[in-house]
Amino acid sequence: MIQLFFAATQYAAATVTAAIRAGLFGPRAAHRRVLVVSNVAPVPEVTTPWDRTAGFEELRTEFDAVHSWNACVAPYHPAGWSPRAQDVPLWEKALRLRWDLGDAPVEIACESIQANPSRAAAEIFADSPLHVYADGLMSYGPTRNRVPQGVNSRIVRVLHLDLVPGLRPLLLSEYGVEPQVIPDEAVIDVLARIGADGARALDDALPATGRPTAVLLGQYLSALDLISPDEEADLYVRMVGAAVRAGHRSVLFKPHPSAPAGYDTSLEAAAQALGVQLTVLREPVLAETVFARLRLALVIGCFSTALLTAAAFYGIPVARVGTDLLLERVTPYENSNRVPLTLVDAALPDAEHDPVGTPLDLAALAPRLGPLLTAVGYCMQSRKHHALRAEVAAWLDGHLADHARYFKKRRLTSLRLPGGSPVRAEALRRNPVVRRVVRRIRSARTS
Repeated sequence: MIQLFFAATQYAAATVTAAIRAGLFGPRAAHRRVLVVSNVAPVPEVTTPWDRTAGFEELRTEFDAVHSWNACVAPYHPAGWSPRAQDVPLWEKALRLRWDLGDAPVEIACESIQANPSRAAAEIFADSPLHVYADGLMSYGPTRNRVPQGVNSRIVRVLHLDLVPGLRPLLLSEYGVEPQVIPDEAVIDVLARIGADGARALDDALPATGRPTAVLLGQYLSALDLISPDEEADLYVRMVGAAVRAGHRSVLFKPHPSAPAGYDTSLEAAAQALGVQLTVLREPVLAETVFARLRLALVIGCFSTALLTAAAFYGIPVARVGTDLLLERVTPYENSNRVPLTLVDAALPDAEHDPVGTPLDLAALAPRLGPLLTAVGYCMQSRKHHALRAEVAAWLDGHLADHARYFKKRRLTSLRLPGGSPVRAEALRRNPVVRRVVRRIRSARTS
């Protein structure tokens, strides 16, 4: 059996490597393992592929071969290319020759099956079992796009990090796919091993004295058109102010590796005005390496998955800034960022107003967050989760007043759920769907 592991980031590769080392993909002797790396940056040609960064050699030892998906589909972008249906058999034959797979049976482990390159790989190897692994908070939300029958019927399981113990992922559940946890200890061990080189780069980048006690996590919110670049810059300035409010005088800003540069000037000006020693970490170091290396008292972010890894894997207090703005801005309602945003907003203290500095009680989160995320997930993708309607309606009837910020009145109205507006007869008469149904009924009666 040949196992193909597809990974678009170092963190994704670390996640699936942890699953391998935890024994979730069977014994090494029984399989040939091939890692297929991709670079899905907007312009891959001007960025360093993640498999050439520090720490990759620690992951490399688990695989018998490494291949580049970008090289296979060039000159097309890996996130935008998929094979034509009539070309699928040719692509499978070509990849088997190029990667020396022969005629051996293949199984695939990949990230989001809803998007390329995972979707393209699943289509090319049309008879292969699929293992979907999720390294972030989006696993707790619904499947974004419909997965064709020929693909969803082959999905064996969803492997995920247990960032909120006891919280069950909704991803792919409409197809009957069961989730499976990747053990924390395996993930932490892999992150520690690949972080060794990053730790040295971190030590070189930080001052010898007065090391940061708080970390600010950058994202790429404006690049996703969630907010404007100016609003994102202001968000990071607010994080600096929140760190000062919590009593920190030395902070580290960790930009997201996919984010465009350009926030340094406003951050440095804000830090200088507040009397804060600011370090901007430009080296390609995982956030988890920072968490493990520094003795941090606080991590501040918007709705980054790294907030929960800091809390779950390293026991560091965490806090949020700016989720109120994003809850208003994220569109459409089905946007996959809504679930991570809701989870972080509901679970973490507001760094600008609430007391901070106490580790999260993770064990208490699932009973409180589970019903909320189920309701949000249902409202996002109601057609895929008909069985949840009665449960969600009952929960909204008793809890909407305390959680109104996570729901849109228009969405509740369209779904006929508690909290929506009464449906007027005139509005029903103008509704094209209602009018079409009425015409069919009248036609049936006269025939």
